Amino acid sequence: MKTTDQAIYNLLQQGTVIPAHPLALDRNLFLDEKRQRALTRYYMASGAGGVAVGVHTTQFEIRKPGINLLEPVLQLAADEIERTDPGRPFIKVAGIVGPTDIAVREAELAVKYGYHLGLVSMGGLSTLTEAELIKRVEAVAAIIPVFGFYLQPAVGGRILSYGFWREFAEIPNVFAIKVAAFNRYQTLDVVRAVCNSSRRNDIALYTGNDDNIVADLLTPYRFNINGEWIEKRFVGGLLGHWAVWTKKAVALFREIKDCIAGNYTGIEDLLAKGIAVTDMNAVIFDANNSFKGCIPGIHEALRRQGLLEGIWCLNPDEILSPGQSAEIDRIYAQYPWFIDDAD
Repeated sequence: MKTTDQAIYNLLQQGTVIPAHPLALDRNLFLDEKRQRALTRYYMASGAGGVAVGVHTTQFEIRKPGINLLEPVLQLAADEIERTDPGRPFIKVAGIVGPTDIAVREAELAVKYGYHLGLVSMGGLSTLTEAELIKRVEAVAAIIPVFGFYLQPAVGGRILSYGFWREFAEIPNVFAIKVAAFNRYQTLDVVRAVCNSSRRNDIALYTGNDDNIVADLLTPYRFNINGEWIEKRFVGGLLGHWAVWTKKAVALFREIKDCIAGNYTGIEDLLAKGIAVTDMNAVIFDANNSFKGCIPGIHEALRRQGLLEGIWCLNPDEILSPGQSAEIDRIYAQYPWFIDDAD
């Protein structure tokens, strides 16, 4: 990364909480600028170290002709971050999707608004070979530092080989990878690939495994590479789950960091909290219905927090699943210490 971004690089490597930024709409499905800005301020006030904008949680439909909300939401978040606390290192991540020509244009747009990294999704590109995907990432990396992204197949991702991630990790302008495979074997592929890379010390690993957040952050990964034991950890998270109840997520993140620094004092309690977080995530993300109610679930939690007016999505088919609202009631009652509505 550029020398001027040294504070951002240090924060990225140290690890932080990066919520995936939702989209605030009014009942007519127009961008609610006031609430969109309020969401950004909420994440900053909650102690997050960055936001990811233009990602799945922001709704991919923002890119559709006739909607054209990608540039406005990137601009609004960047502007609000600068207005709220201009001297604070705060990581701005822009979602980047599509074939190479589109991905390059989105990278250029992210640079225009001062984003530090591009979260490069491999979703929706099933016709491309892994070698072609690497070329695409290299084209984006020539424009903006890259935050890699392993997306689970259940929501549009694809299985990628260890060899892919091994080659990916050698791309000079890659500085982080989000693993959202929701799978232990595939998660292991990425970590082992990075550990075997010559750039292992340059690449920060972030969990996107919303079903395994706490355990990911607590676990040291160790591999014997040419006679030397190499250790790598997930230093932070870039998560849709952290788009809600963010103040409590930041507090839990700090607990985890303290546990590691204190030789794992209190690890059993943290692992138990991890199961509670996974239970909450299963409800918000609507895991029982193949994640169909994921974005509405996030919106419903934010509506209850008073941050969104409603749960409207650009895709009319994205609604709460039957029984999901009652399940949200259950987790509110069962885990009140993870809810920050009253804060």
